Amino acid sequence: MTTLAIDLGGTNMRAGVVDAQGMPDHVEQSGAPRSREEFLNRVGALLERHSADRLGIGVQGLAAGTVTTWIPNLGFLDGLDLAEVFPGISISVGNDAQLSLLAEATAGAARGRRHALLLSIGTGLGSAVLAEGRIVRGSRGGACSFGWACADPTDPGDSRNGWLERHASGTALDAAARSVGLPGGAALIAAARQGYPAARAAIEQPMALLGTSLAGAVGLLDPEIIVITGGVAAEMDFLAPMIAAAMARQLPGHLRQISIEAGAFGARAGLIGAGIAGRQGADWGAIDG
Repeated sequence: MTTLAIDLGGTNMRAGVVDAQGMPDHVEQSGAPRSREEFLNRVGALLERHSADRLGIGVQGLAAGTVTTWIPNLGFLDGLDLAEVFPGISISVGNDAQLSLLAEATAGAARGRRHALLLSIGTGLGSAVLAEGRIVRGSRGGACSFGWACADPTDPGDSRNGWLERHASGTALDAAARSVGLPGGAALIAAARQGYPAARAAIEQPMALLGTSLAGAVGLLDPEIIVITGGVAAEMDFLAPMIAAAMARQLPGHLRQISIEAGAFGARAGLIGAGIAGRQGADWGAIDG
């Protein structure tokens, strides 16, 4: 059996063949497809080239079974049933954050844990939950979409971007940076590390909102660990204490002992998770042990 893993983002598409150790090998990257026909042709060519009979795909959106139900940045893929267009191939499709957590729980930062929460903080804010040793997917593939959490009853709402995503994603950090005359989130964090008061205050606000909202998720799920992936993961030594302090204020003592750690696989997590899901089959999501 040969498994092809694909990580499909709004900008790029990466693909690799899963090796004997369960990791994607011979990884290639190209731009995201511009039409459904181009996507199908490219995936079909990859399957044929590698003689793959199993396919795992991570998408920035929602999937139910083998259907890509809602792909915000690639709307031409909405409603596509991959099992229908690739008959005879074992198909596993999932949200990229869920597959990233599958990778981290199998062999990364959450290995050995049965309960975990993952936040992917990049341009947007993705999330996933591991409960009782299994990735929670929900009835439509959208379970644990934490970017939609809201702690402001006066907020008018937005059908494309949730409250927390608007306040604590990489895009929000870029906006916070511009408010104090800095070009982006990376520069904001660097300035805050160096002790500039305005930068420190600007970064503390979104981290406080994130930690406060996380308290609700912790109270609901009681995870052992919170794994952070995405563009800010490398800054967790600096940011995690801010998040943890805000979270702890809203929790009882028995729920405060939760580690916040950067993911082990960085940008590869989604592709690794797609490979794991592809090998597990349609009922993917269970963690060995």
